Amino acid sequence: MTQTLVEQLAAFTTDADYDRLPPDVVKESKRIVLDSIGCALGAIDEPKGRIGIEYGRMTGGTGGDATIIGTGDRVSVFGAAFANGELINTLDADAVLPPGHVTPYVLPGALAVGESTGASGKDLITAVAVAHEMSYRIGKAMDYLRDFKDGKVTPPPVYGYSSTVFGATAAVGRLKGHGAGVLAHALGIAGSIAPVNSFRSWSEHAPTSTIKYLLAGALTQAALTAAHMGELGHRGDLRVLDDREYGFPRFIGTRRWEPDVITDGLGSDWRFPAEQAFKPYPHCRILHALLDSLTEIVSEHDIKPAEIDGIKAWVEGFVMQPLWVNRTIEHPHDAQFSIAHGLAVGAHRVPPTKAWQDPELVFGESVMGLMDKVDYAVHPDYVKLLAGNAASRPAKIEVTARGTTFVGERRYPKGSKSPEAGTTMTDDELVAKFRGHAQGVLAEADIERVADAVLHLERVDDIRAVMGLLRRTDG
Repeated sequence: MTQTLVEQLAAFTTDADYDRLPPDVVKESKRIVLDSIGCALGAIDEPKGRIGIEYGRMTGGTGGDATIIGTGDRVSVFGAAFANGELINTLDADAVLPPGHVTPYVLPGALAVGESTGASGKDLITAVAVAHEMSYRIGKAMDYLRDFKDGKVTPPPVYGYSSTVFGATAAVGRLKGHGAGVLAHALGIAGSIAPVNSFRSWSEHAPTSTIKYLLAGALTQAALTAAHMGELGHRGDLRVLDDREYGFPRFIGTRRWEPDVITDGLGSDWRFPAEQAFKPYPHCRILHALLDSLTEIVSEHDIKPAEIDGIKAWVEGFVMQPLWVNRTIEHPHDAQFSIAHGLAVGAHRVPPTKAWQDPELVFGESVMGLMDKVDYAVHPDYVKLLAGNAASRPAKIEVTARGTTFVGERRYPKGSKSPEAGTTMTDDELVAKFRGHAQGVLAEADIERVADAVLHLERVDDIRAVMGLLRRTDG
């Protein structure tokens, strides 16, 4: 009898074996964990991060067996997963993978359940790999924000990251030792309780909601609920992914559904590492290639913000929506997406860590004044370059200062894998980013211990040893 899609995904999850994972899958999974912990540590004093922590405490109780990153609080797996999802996503510095963001939805449940069960580093790596591969494949089967047709940008009318609920549920089920049968029902339940795809509404209404494209904490709890309901005996909708007319593709809102992308080579051909990207800047990825060029210009020519008469940028084709063209900065959240504000901050040469969201910088007279000198238009070759390579994020920038116009151009931003040398972030660069976010939260010795332990996660017998280091200190 032919297996349904959720049954195939369940079998993929249970069959995954650390010893058979390709080296690049193991490496990227560890890098994802390190980068995400750093993003969470950098967010504990930010408004969105603080709210996530407080709600995690409210729902998680005390004396639990999972840690809220950066606090040392021990709460339930539900409380910790909620808080950590929100923390990872707060700065908007977390990793990028189609359908957009994956990690803040799939990693927190795995960390919480792995900690509560005393999972090994190898167990966690395998769960992280499965969750990202599954989320990537399902995301590629659906509408994509950067889609184009007939040479024109065609962002979908309904879009979001709700499909990551399957990968998140799979990671939890894997770490809880669920068999394929239980896990299939859990995945069927996950599809039925996935949050709505509200991204387009969020992007069209500025100032935008601070829950962002999807409340990370809410999805982590949906995945945990689905996994536990399957374990307790609930029956899931095993055909939720197969029924295009009435199932997940219809009610989640995608116009495009290509299930062969999900199953082709599943288990033998690991595809997510090729498109896994990391973010050097705590700002929406749409601006990163521009920030690379801007940083190079102002650094090479020692241009001070006060000397700049104007900045003109050519941006990605889909960003002419209120979210990105917004110039009303009322909250650090607004600063993470505004094209004008992001370029104004970039011109100040502040290290791209949590410092970018310091209110004194965000709302400072120099940054707010420079915003008025920023203009932008759609890059004329955006579609052509994107069609040539999916990693393309073409950007051109002109900085006018001292009577001269300085020009910079990029096709691929730092942090992406591309045909150009030097765009991939090295381990050393990721560790430097981690340090920047962790400083002032962890003791210096613990920063180094955590980085070393995560980059060698396969040697860790019990991830509680790592999670126990993620507590704020006065040192």
